[in-house]
Amino acid sequence: MLPLPLTLLSFLFPVTLSAAVGTENSATKLRGVVPARRDLYTPTSSGTWKCLSGDKEISWAKVNDDFCDCPDGSDEPGTSACPNSSFYCVNEGHEGASISSTRVNDGLCEKECCDGSDEPEGVCPNVCEEVGKEYRQRKEAEAKIRRTGGKIRSTYVLFAEKEKKRLQASIITLKSDVEAKKKEVNHAKILLDHAESMSQASLAYKQKSPLYQSLVKHTEALKSLQAKYKALEERERSLSDVLRNLKGGYNPNYQDMAVLEAVRGWDGLNPEAVPAPAEGANVDENQQLPVEDEWNDASISALLNEDTISLLLKHEAHVTEEDSSEEDSIFDLESYVPDALYPSYENAKSQVVGWLSKLGVVRENNASSEVASKARERFNTVSNQLRNTESRISEEEKALTKLSDPEWFGADGAWKKLDGNCLSYDTGEYTYEVCIFGQATQKSNNGGSQNSLGRFSSWNTSAPVGSPEYYSRQVYKHGARCWNGPERSITVDLVCGTENALLSVSEPEKCEYRVTGTTPALCITTNNNGETSAKGNGGGKEEL
Repeated sequence: MLPLPLTLLSFLFPVTLSAAVGTENSATKLRGVVPARRDLYTPTSSGTWKCLSGDKEISWAKVNDDFCDCPDGSDEPGTSACPNSSFYCVNEGHEGASISSTRVNDGLCEKECCDGSDEPEGVCPNVCEEVGKEYRQRKEAEAKIRRTGGKIRSTYVLFAEKEKKRLQASIITLKSDVEAKKKEVNHAKILLDHAESMSQASLAYKQKSPLYQSLVKHTEALKSLQAKYKALEERERSLSDVLRNLKGGYNPNYQDMAVLEAVRGWDGLNPEAVPAPAEGANVDENQQLPVEDEWNDASISALLNEDTISLLLKHEAHVTEEDSSEEDSIFDLESYVPDALYPSYENAKSQVVGWLSKLGVVRENNASSEVASKARERFNTVSNQLRNTESRISEEEKALTKLSDPEWFGADGAWKKLDGNCLSYDTGEYTYEVCIFGQATQKSNNGGSQNSLGRFSSWNTSAPVGSPEYYSRQVYKHGARCWNGPERSITVDLVCGTENALLSVSEPEKCEYRVTGTTPALCITTNNNGETSAKGNGGGKEEL
């Protein structure tokens, strides 16, 4: 019988050895397993293990044995046996990462696995401490930029809020103005109708004058003469064509005196056939050259197109015109009438003049036409003011809608601050300029022409509307067409930055340009829950 100490040692040693082997075996089995799935890599009491796809059960000893047994490749997370599996690098001191199992044990140190765990021990050094430190410094710098840019972005949002209030107040004021202008237009229309009815009676009286009747008869006679002249001109043109063809085609050897006389007569009448003076012949310097008649067809037509009614009114104004004096201007009541009371003044004046005319005290002359002219002018003025105000309301309402439209300035309107802001980048040969939400251009620095690269077309349509990725790209289309190429276009890729600037320009395809830049409008800060603190870009999430 063995002594008690030896008996205890012989009992404990197998247990300790078994535990050490079990720990080592467990570490081998869990190599390359994502921490969240480690609980799934536990054998059954009978020493088997089921593939993660659940369609096959294998021996626990076959896990990570460098042979692919499961269809989903889940039995080989730490080897390259299954091409459809993945390997997880713990990267202690940095951040864990997953790579394709095909890159495991290939003799190459993968940058994603800074701890070298993808290769046998001793092949790749563990540089996670240095990589992690550099990564954290870079992230801290990015976070600092994001915080600074976020503060700038908040001023953009504040600007949008002020602009929204301004537009809302402006629309309310303009709508109130529209109602007032409509009343003015209606009142001006009443005065115009009344003034025109008065002026029609006065005009009918003036049209009975002998001068006007004679003017009408002369106009009708001139129209008749013009029509006859055009008919004769057309007949003369036809006869000229006949004689011209006769001269060009007759045979001078054929002794037909009638034809010969016709040709000679045509030469004498044709102004184009006047011979030039012979060399050495005496030229009469006092001979007058023919003067072009000022009454050609165009001038006569212009004369006939003049309105006889307008001529009558102009003549009436001319014969009744008097020199204005300072005293006349002092007693000119209309100059003292406020604009707001002018319609009432005109109405009262028209009524008084009408009564006096009916009583025979005064006879209407050009005063009625002047009243009608002023009434028409005022009606046109207030009508134009009404249309302009309604147009301004439409423009302000569109601007207000775009201010909170996710497809324009964002839900919080932060991008409104950049509307029309032009950014440029000099490549040496060319200067590229992008006016946000406007036009992009390419200008030669050697004095060449400027080419349009397109106008703003859309944001990043491949990303959800309102997401940070959606606002990270602007597309400008329909620029000037290239020689034997497509229309020029440019894509602007933006990231968070403390200033609005362009950083680079490239031309990946012919006449298709790409620029990169920074803007505080993309600096969306996050809270502890990873949610964006600003509502402007859809309330999405973005990791720092």
